[in-house]
Amino acid sequence: MKWTAGEIEGVERRLLAKHSDARGWLAEIFRSDEIRSDLTPAMGYVSVTRPGVARGPHEHRTQTDLFAFLGPGTFQIIMWDHRKASPTYGRRLTFTAGEDAPTSVTVPPGVVHGYRNVSSKDGWVVNFPNQLYAGKGKKSPVDEVRYEDGSNPDFTMEA
Repeated sequence: MKWTAGEIEGVERRLLAKHSDARGWLAEIFRSDEIRSDLTPAMGYVSVTRPGVARGPHEHRTQTDLFAFLGPGTFQIIMWDHRKASPTYGRRLTFTAGEDAPTSVTVPPGVVHGYRNVSSKDGWVVNFPNQLYAGKGKKSPVDEVRYEDGSNPDFTMEA
């Protein structure tokens, strides 16, 4: 598929304001009064990605992710609108986020997404998805379609 560069319907990016003082800094990732009630997190996790390593691409059928790319590394994020009914179907969005531009990113179901640490430092990412991984008690199928193995050449982490 030939992808067109541009914004993707339903993907929300928000630069996070760093409130700094002598102790360090603080940034609000989300507030219940600023997100839709159907996006209320069901869980939260943090991951560390080593320099040069990519996570994804993959997509979810029903889950919405609420990522925060905070640093200390810098990430290249790539997304593809794979939703045939979307007004932005066929668009590809690429941007950087992390230490110099802490950013929260909401990724709706059907949007293929992945990220790569493009810095020389480990990078931390937190995610607050609106569904539990593998359901309650980890007894349900995981809502994930993976493309990391190169099985679909439409989705590669190359810029």
